[in-house]
Amino acid sequence: MTTITFEVEEDFEDGGYVAQAYTDQNEHIVTQADTVEELKEMIIDALNCHFENPIDIPHQVIMKFVRQEIFAF
Repeated sequence: MTTITFEVEEDFEDGGYVAQAYTDQNEHIVTQADTVEELKEMIIDALNCHFENPIDIPHQVIMKFVRQEIFAF
């Protein structure tokens, strides 16, 4: 795997951001941080912790920002 995509959402309850991704083996990786810059660092840390072999760590991370909005009419 050379690329992994993290879906990023704002955490409206606690503030900050939550990022989650699935690996090719359908394993779930989740991390969070207060700012986008901190989130990038936390994603790198999560990837280093998740993959035992450094060769398996994706070389490119895509951060897909997702925004959900609910309204009544």
